[in-house]
Amino acid sequence: MSAAEILKLDGIDVFYGASQILFGVSFGVEKGQSLALLGRNGAGKSTTMKAIIGLAPPKRGAISVHGVAVQKFTADRIAREGIGFVPEDRQIFPEHSVEDNLKIGIKTGVGGRSDWTLEKIYDVFPILASMRTRMGGRLSGGEQQMLTIARTLMGNPDVLLLDEPSEGLAPIIVEKIGELIQQLRGMGITLIVAEQNMHFCLDIASHVAVIDKGHIVYRGSIDELRANDDVKKRYLAV
Repeated sequence: MSAAEILKLDGIDVFYGASQILFGVSFGVEKGQSLALLGRNGAGKSTTMKAIIGLAPPKRGAISVHGVAVQKFTADRIAREGIGFVPEDRQIFPEHSVEDNLKIGIKTGVGGRSDWTLEKIYDVFPILASMRTRMGGRLSGGEQQMLTIARTLMGNPDVLLLDEPSEGLAPIIVEKIGELIQQLRGMGITLIVAEQNMHFCLDIASHVAVIDKGHIVYRGSIDELRANDDVKKRYLAV
């Protein structure tokens, strides 16, 4: 693990029952990087995210956060080590207000860091400020996605994992979510974005790892991926 890497996966194998889903998955992310984990539906993206956060612990291999091996930690312990997870299904609390959903996520980060406050959230997410008393269940899909991202940031993570943030959203909302992620990247937040929508990631990621059938088949910069028509056609074309 290089000194600059916050998170590193080293040869992880993950099983669901007797079925192996991930095969020796390895990659790392450095502070301030935005890594797109790209692949078709069922390629292993969500399982990789769940492995990092402790919801699908690897049978073999290592996961390190700030140089600490966390692959045997529980999900809540991994969160305390600085990993924030935005799940694909959002999991907001529909019968609680926007502000209550945000307050549920309050947690100091590693070393007691508390950069993200309600005031800062409302500054970065002004749409949430305008509906702070609205029940979560009355939000649109895009608003719920923003709320889930904001709630996770309230935990002051060092690395933010976003699992399929564009899934199921109208194109205009996907564009807004992309702009938000670009803004977070510009603030220096370290991101891993699992997506099958390559075009969504081209403007938000600095680096890319492509996964296919549980194997990492390509790693490089986003500019290198742009120029690699073979990889795009073989692993990312729908």
